[in-house]
Amino acid sequence: MWDLASGKLLRSITDAHPPGTAILHIKFTDDPTLAICNDSGGSVFELSFKRVMGVRTCESRCLFSGSKGEVCCIEPLHAKVELRDHPITQYSLLAMASLTKILVIGLKPSLKVWMTFPYGRMDPSSVPLLAWHFVAVQNSVNPMLAFCRGDVVHFLLVKRDDTGAIHVTKQKQLHLHYDLINFTWINSRTAVLLDSVEKLHVIDRQTQEELETIEISEVQLVYNSSHFKSLATGGNVSEALALVGEKACYQSISSCGGQIFYLGTKSVHVMTLRSWRERVDHLLKQERLTDALALAWSFYEGKAKAVVGLSGDTSKRKAVIADRMVEILLHYADRTLKKCPDQGKIQVMEQHFQDVVPVIVDYCLLLQRTDLLFNQIYDKMCENSVAKGIFLECLEPYILSDKLMGITAQVMKDLLLHFQDKNRLENMEACIVHMDITSLDIQQVVLLCWENRLYDAMIYVYNSGMNDFISPMEKLFKVIAPPLNAGKSLTDEQVVMGNKLLVYISCCLAGRAYPLGDIPEDLVPLVKNQVFEFLIRLHSTEGSVDEEVYPYVRTLLHFDTREFLNVLALTFEDFKNDKQAVEYQQRIVDILLKVMVENSDFTPSQVGCLFTFLARQLAKPNNTLFVNRTLFDQVLEFLCSPDDDSRHSERQQVLLELLQAGGIVQFEENRLIQMAEKAEFYQICEFMYERELRYDKIIGCYLRDPVRKEEVFNYIHNILSMPGYSAEEKQSVWQKALDHIEELLLLSPSKAADLVAIHFGEQIERIITNLQDQFLLFQFLRSLLDPREGINQDLIHLPPCITEQFIELLCHYSPDQVLETLKVLEYCRLEEAIQITQKHQLHEASSYLLEKKGDIHGAFLVMLERLQSKLLMLTQDDESSAELPPLENIEDTLMKTIALCQRNSHNLNQQQREALWFPLLEAMMSPQKLSGSSQYRYSESLKSLTMQVLNNMAAFIALPSILQRILQDPVYGKGKLGEIQGLVLGMLDTFNYEQTLLETTTNLLNHDLHWSLCNLRASVTRGLTPKQDYCCICLQQYKRRQETADEIIVFSCGHLYHSLCLLSKECGLVTKGLMRWTCYKCNSSSKGGKLSENFSELKKGSGTSLAQVGSESPLDPQQIQAFDQLCRLNRGTSRLALLTELSRNHGGEKHGLLSVSHGDPATSSVFQNENFQLHLAPPPLTED
Repeated sequence: MWDLASGKLLRSITDAHPPGTAILHIKFTDDPTLAICNDSGGSVFELSFKRVMGVRTCESRCLFSGSKGEVCCIEPLHAKVELRDHPITQYSLLAMASLTKILVIGLKPSLKVWMTFPYGRMDPSSVPLLAWHFVAVQNSVNPMLAFCRGDVVHFLLVKRDDTGAIHVTKQKQLHLHYDLINFTWINSRTAVLLDSVEKLHVIDRQTQEELETIEISEVQLVYNSSHFKSLATGGNVSEALALVGEKACYQSISSCGGQIFYLGTKSVHVMTLRSWRERVDHLLKQERLTDALALAWSFYEGKAKAVVGLSGDTSKRKAVIADRMVEILLHYADRTLKKCPDQGKIQVMEQHFQDVVPVIVDYCLLLQRTDLLFNQIYDKMCENSVAKGIFLECLEPYILSDKLMGITAQVMKDLLLHFQDKNRLENMEACIVHMDITSLDIQQVVLLCWENRLYDAMIYVYNSGMNDFISPMEKLFKVIAPPLNAGKSLTDEQVVMGNKLLVYISCCLAGRAYPLGDIPEDLVPLVKNQVFEFLIRLHSTEGSVDEEVYPYVRTLLHFDTREFLNVLALTFEDFKNDKQAVEYQQRIVDILLKVMVENSDFTPSQVGCLFTFLARQLAKPNNTLFVNRTLFDQVLEFLCSPDDDSRHSERQQVLLELLQAGGIVQFEENRLIQMAEKAEFYQICEFMYERELRYDKIIGCYLRDPVRKEEVFNYIHNILSMPGYSAEEKQSVWQKALDHIEELLLLSPSKAADLVAIHFGEQIERIITNLQDQFLLFQFLRSLLDPREGINQDLIHLPPCITEQFIELLCHYSPDQVLETLKVLEYCRLEEAIQITQKHQLHEASSYLLEKKGDIHGAFLVMLERLQSKLLMLTQDDESSAELPPLENIEDTLMKTIALCQRNSHNLNQQQREALWFPLLEAMMSPQKLSGSSQYRYSESLKSLTMQVLNNMAAFIALPSILQRILQDPVYGKGKLGEIQGLVLGMLDTFNYEQTLLETTTNLLNHDLHWSLCNLRASVTRGLTPKQDYCCICLQQYKRRQETADEIIVFSCGHLYHSLCLLSKECGLVTKGLMRWTCYKCNSSSKGGKLSENFSELKKGSGTSLAQVGSESPLDPQQIQAFDQLCRLNRGTSRLALLTELSRNHGGEKHGLLSVSHGDPATSSVFQNENFQLHLAPPPLTED
């Protein structure tokens, strides 16, 4: 023990720890008379220093014995001078880390263990680490212990409560992807970690963010392996401690005052955190100005990590940082101008400044230093025209978001000129309306806006700069009034101006500023009065002598009547009912009436808009307006009795809107209906009839209205189906619809039929009787009876005569659709339908009905006759006839006839089949006989069709019969067979194909049968494996020699019995002189459920039995030993026994499928037997 001040040796301690062990750690506590040491045996000792009578002594006390777990790291809690009065320091806490756990003990006032914490699973070569530090958590400062072994750091917060007890609470863990060999606190928020590959990691404790990584392999760190392996004392340490010592470097790293010292083999290195200013300067040296500004701003906001060198309150810290950022910004501006490329394209220069200038503007505005931005920095940017342009464009987003208001007049002027030069007038206008008006040259801006048609900006300048709300309106009126008064159409630009004027008037009357914001409250009443007074001026200020009265109202009405009246309506909503407001409302209404009613240059739609507006105002409960009722009568006359028929739908719609808005009270209803009917305003009539609940009259309105005729069906259906209408109302509508049913059918037969099926089901016959138009009746019946039309046939109950009437009409008007309709038609009498189709000579339909009736031969004769007639026409001598049927038509008829024969041949006998097929074959062959020449133009086609008949009939008629029939033909029976050579060869080809197909199929079936029989024989002749070497009944060895007649029976299930035992259980049965055996165990009724009996034959010579019986033939000892070994290998518990055990164990829980009552499950269960083993083997073969 040395005195470092004087270099004097104070004492030598020889008995501090057991001899033969190396000292791993020795550390002082905050008490200079108390130290702790740790040796390579894993023990920890307390060293107490005393001086008695000038003699220095040392007492050693064992705190922890290495026999209970080897401690390899100790760390006493040290408190700074300012924390020496902390209440927890009186306990003199000590943390110890062994190879399996950590302990926190208190040395004072008496030795006490406050906490133990096991590591859990970890790498045995990883180093245990401990580190204390005082941290501020929840407004109090308490010590925090960080401990780690491997790649997870645990943080423990240590507190002392009011009773004096120590409490340790876990904090958030830090999970790493590398193993640690050192953990050092550098301050309360930052820790420095050293991993096993000698990389330093700077970590922020709260966010667990890795701030920096440094490689320190060049330090050549000194490791303490020799101490941990105790090489100086013979290496008598445990293998676990020696393994940890491979990476131990406890004594080579130390921290003090924010510095960390690393001991290398040739030097000592010091690591420290840079101050905030040094960190910024470091980035500046690397010319990373943007990163330097971002780092400085993070210091300014208090979001940076590992901050050193900033003290004082928040405002002082921000002021210091802001001054430094201003220096950087000025440096940044100078450097940007100097580094500007002198040569190259203008785009290169623009890109250079676009990368830099926005950053400077951003940080100046973040620091709220607009004085710096618009003076020093702007002056610097003006030195380069490109930089100046980029700078001005950077201001736009801040102006539009109202983050930049105090722009100097010079900058504002330059900005407007820049936008003007670039022809970005929309951007300029958007900026102007967001600027402080005091920074603008009003004269310049107004002139600029008017020249470039920036009306929003002009209005903003007039309103905000001069509190003038009238001049903008006068300017806009001067532009749009002349073309409107002259009756010309407006240009797109003039339309935009007119819309702006309407919106501007609406904003002024509502107290809102244009285009955004609000008018000051003290100016709102004044502005409203000024605008109203302006609108109702009798003449304009510079009007000509012949100018009409109220020019402003007239102009707005001509421009957009509806929107102008909407503006007035919104204004009337906002007005309070004071005397002046009432006067304004009445006055504006009178002017509107005077302007529009006394002039004929307004359309019906415009007049209607005015009176709709008036009707809405008059319908309000607190209405104070007065309008002469005769004016409404004049409007009615104007709309219903025009000079011409133009704008009919427009006038009707206007009058309807007027009535719906409440104007109905202004009219006499009967007169209104008369005029509406006269003017053919059927929607008006519907509106009036609906008010009077005369719904039947509305049907006539729909039928007479050419635009809405189709809607009458939905209307009738809704009235008759929906609730809310009385029975009398529904009956009147029903009767009216019935009276007009013919008109409805003419309008849409399908919709009318749908309506009739739902609501007029009992009147269908009456409707059919009254219909005189036969084609209309046909359309109605088709829509009603054809299921493809979508009407539910269950709703219709008609006599068969109606269906037959429909078929008659169908045959007359649409014969091509008869067959398809008959296939889907329901409730049809076949005899009558056949008569109808035969009457109209519809052969295919007749054939279908005869087939459906069951008269197959009759149906065939109809089709055959049709085919023969077509063939006859084809073979007529008059080749010039233009009425020859095309060959495709004959082929189609033939295919339908063949299909008829095929459908029905399955249900006929051989004679009946021949009666179908041979006449068909004869019909196809007869034209070929008549032709007499092989060059006949249709001969090849007819032969092809004949082959199709032969191929199809071969499936039902034997080939010899067909061939014999052909050869017996008187024509083919004489002379050579050249004419039928093709037919015969075709039949032979068919025969060869079918013969090959049959042989192939037979071979496949024989191969499958042979394979199945081979597998069956192999399974039957396979040897059986017994599950045990004893009889399942007497439980004795099968080798007993008590009875000479006794035989051994083995079943396919694996059970083995003596034959006498099976006979005693009546499991043998003699059939046809042979003994058939049954397995007793598998077929016993006590096994829970009746199993099917399995009989086995004795295996005698043939080897086909599944039960093998062996007589007591002598076996030599080697054979007996081999058989015993085989039995032992195959011994195991059967699956039935396992199921039985499961049923026993779960018997108390629920009723199982197996119920076994004998035996005690507690003693006999295989699951209670410790020596029980599961023997897995393939299942035995069972009989198919």
